[in-house]
Order: sequence, then C-alpha cells, then structure tokens
Amino acid sequence: MSKPPGSPIALEQRTATDDRLHSPSAGRNRDAIAAVLADVLPPDAEVLEIGSGTGEHAVAACRARPDIRWQPSDPDPASRASQAAWASEADGAIRPPLAIDLLDPQTVADLPPFDALVCMNVIHISPWGVAEALAALAGRALRPGGCVMLYGPFMEGEATAPSNRQFDASLKARNPAWGVRALDDVVALMAGHGLALNQQIAMPANNLSLIFKPSEPR
Repeated sequence: MSKPPGSPIALEQRTATDDRLHSPSAGRNRDAIAAVLADVLPPDAEVLEIGSGTGEHAVAACRARPDIRWQPSDPDPASRASQAAWASEADGAIRPPLAIDLLDPQTVADLPPFDALVCMNVIHISPWGVAEALAALAGRALRPGGCVMLYGPFMEGEATAPSNRQFDASLKARNPAWGVRALDDVVALMAGHGLALNQQIAMPANNLSLIFKPSEPR
C-alpha cells in the first residue's frame, strides 16, 4: 500500500511501498536513460552512481545490462534504504549503498577504482563544489577505457530551452547555490581532470546525457 514519505526529496513528492521510494521523474525517464547506459557502459563494468535517489535507475540499468555491477550511493539515509530495497530486484547486481557526500572528502577517500561514474539530476540541485568533487573523483579513480555519464538539464547559451531557463530561476530562488549548469562550464571542468566530452545525447524534456571519456589513454 502506497503512502507519502515523510518529506519531499529532490523537488518532487515521492510515494513509498515499505522502504521502496517511487520517483515520478524516474518513472518517466528510466527506460530512456537505461538505453543510453546499455550502449555506453564498458563490458562487465563496475559502475559507481553518485546521488542514486530512490534506486530505480540502478534496477533499470542492470536489467538492460545484466553483465554490470552497480554501486549506488547517497548522503540521505531514506534514499539509501530505498536503494537497498530495490536492489532485491536485480539478482545481486546492485551492491549495498554507500553514504557518499561529495562535500565530505572522507566519504570518497577509500573508494576502489571503477569503470563508469554515473550521476543523474544532481549537479543542478547542489553547490558547484559537488560538480568539482565529482570531476576530481572521476579523474582520480576511473579505470582505463571507462566513462562518465552525467544526465540532467543544462544551459546551452542561445539554444537553451525556455523551460530550462525557468527551471534555473526557480532553483536559484530556492537556493542561490543551485542552478542549471552551463554546458560549457561542465565540459571545461571535466577537461581539467583529463576527461573529454565524447557524446552529447538529447533526452526527453530538454535534458541531456553527457558521456565523457579520458582525453588520453591511461
């Protein structure tokens, strides 16, 4: 039986079934995102997801690519409980969630190397320091042949969708440290850590999937 959780998370009202949280936005975009991930992830990839939210995306990705292993994470305990509950539907492909907070370096200090770093709908609802820490982590711990996938809205100069401009204004009204990030700024940030934009994929609702790979062989 569904019931509302204690408080809204990530700008949307979510329902809950036992420990499983249900995200309306994940319900709309998880199949499209899983299709992108199925195409870009290396074979037998060890995937680290930052800001895994409900955990629904992990299940969809692992169903699309049964060869991968997925490490979810989130600083929010209720989200981690949801990720652990959803993991039961992935036949062991999803590991117990980690309490990673990119603004706390100690939570990423001992992470093992990974083949892919995935981060969806995070950098616009967090301070820019989170994006900086994300890029540094990828530059440090991504294995040769790996990739980084960022998903969400981005500011694209004159080409920015009106809905993304409106969303940016609403985010900044909630928290001045938030905001839809400029695509050029994100690309430059990643380049500073040895990661070049490899693919830019248009997604539903004026979102993008950005795929970064090491600019030089490692």
